[in-house]
Amino acid sequence: MSQSRTPAAPVIPVLTYADADGALDWLCRAFGFTVHAAYRGDNDKLVHAELALGGGLVMIGPWGRGEFSRRFMTLPADAGGRSTQTIYVVVGDANAHHAVAAAAGAEIVLPLKDEDYGGRGYSARDPEGHVWTFGTYDPWTAKQA
Repeated sequence: MSQSRTPAAPVIPVLTYADADGALDWLCRAFGFTVHAAYRGDNDKLVHAELALGGGLVMIGPWGRGEFSRRFMTLPADAGGRSTQTIYVVVGDANAHHAVAAAAGAEIVLPLKDEDYGGRGYSARDPEGHVWTFGTYDPWTAKQA
């Protein structure tokens, strides 16, 4: 299949939430995302959202909506609090980002630290158990060994 252009960020993680509306609000407030698009269905419930941060995008939606979600995805709460993926987000100032996330109630699971490979970052769990890592290490600009 050919495509006329490659999007700026062709890899887009997708997460599902038991409370997708609550997740949309919290992810914007705590982690600094902005709503790129939000689609609502019956009773004005969120059915799909695209959240932007810098040049990246994350899609979220309610768990169990559609065959793919029901067959291949699970919520961290249904997997003993474990995740099968984590999302790394490059931020300009890890200390400032950490302060906002912590103030919004993010559970900090790995504290701020400087990494051996460069950069500074931390990891946090969102209210439904997905683990996110935010750091200043940018693999697109880092000098490769």
